[in-house]
Amino acid sequence: MLSNELQHKIDFKTKPLGALGHLEHLAHKIGMVQKTTTPKLLNPHMVVFAADHGIATAGVSAYPQEVTYQMVMNFIGGGAAINVFCRQHGIEIKIVDAGVNFDFPEGLNLVDKKVRKSSRNILEEPAMTVEEYQQALENGRSVVAGIVKKGCNIIGFGEMGIGNTSASSLMMSKLFDIPITNCIGRGTGLNDHQLQNKINILTEGIEKYPASMSEDEIAQTFGGLEIAQMIGAIKEAYHHNMLIMVDGFIATVSVAAAWKKNPEILNNCIFCHVSDENAHLQLLGLMREKALLNLNLRLGEGTGCALAYPLIQSAVDFLNEMSSFEDAHISNKE
Repeated sequence: MLSNELQHKIDFKTKPLGALGHLEHLAHKIGMVQKTTTPKLLNPHMVVFAADHGIATAGVSAYPQEVTYQMVMNFIGGGAAINVFCRQHGIEIKIVDAGVNFDFPEGLNLVDKKVRKSSRNILEEPAMTVEEYQQALENGRSVVAGIVKKGCNIIGFGEMGIGNTSASSLMMSKLFDIPITNCIGRGTGLNDHQLQNKINILTEGIEKYPASMSEDEIAQTFGGLEIAQMIGAIKEAYHHNMLIMVDGFIATVSVAAAWKKNPEILNNCIFCHVSDENAHLQLLGLMREKALLNLNLRLGEGTGCALAYPLIQSAVDFLNEMSSFEDAHISNKE
């Protein structure tokens, strides 16, 4: 049985039992996903989905909406944190325009999957129509389908979109039927007055849609175009049995929406860090998951995935390269 074979291989490395801690669980998980005792990480990719949010116009963020397209230009220019970390660790990065409220010039190194310019303001109407939501899912799926052809077996997802912690808070509240106030954080760095304003706005938003909803209806009503595309991408990555690196709060909400429909998706997910967004730790607990890192990050972009990638590689490398007691002629404990 593969699980027992992997555990035996891990236990008989030249170390005390369990001495590599969470790396041992990670190595076992990766081996189980790839159905081998000698797993490999091939052609790692990071996909950053970008989109604007109608609710941003209500004042839920410390930053204006135009920061979304400005940061996309920064990604394309290679100057953002995610660019730095992906370069450092040899991860190929793709930037996807899922619904940025801007007309980008032709010829940029940008994947055009724009469904519309910005989601709608949920205070007035659902964020997306059913057709727009389905198109966003398909667009996310198609991005991953293209990357699979490059021989990639590990992929991370990041996001950029002013207002997307608000969309994620609304989704979390509705997915798990918990009060919206438990799901709200400071996002891009709100002060106390701005945070209270955000709470008031999102409370109004959640009260506008009191009916129970399916996971897809929740994402369509409260989510964003980049969140919807990430959900489609996660489902496609799982379909191809890829390892899925999960970033912070927004990416975890996207996984939660997919997990509610298919619990098996978590088998392939590696939760890379605990965000400083205060609802993230609670969300991980609801899914009974633990993250690799806790660096008080709250940047998004997939930065937690890129920073965790070397640890994931280390888990694979110790499993494949570390000597066993027998190989090294070292006495094991009685």
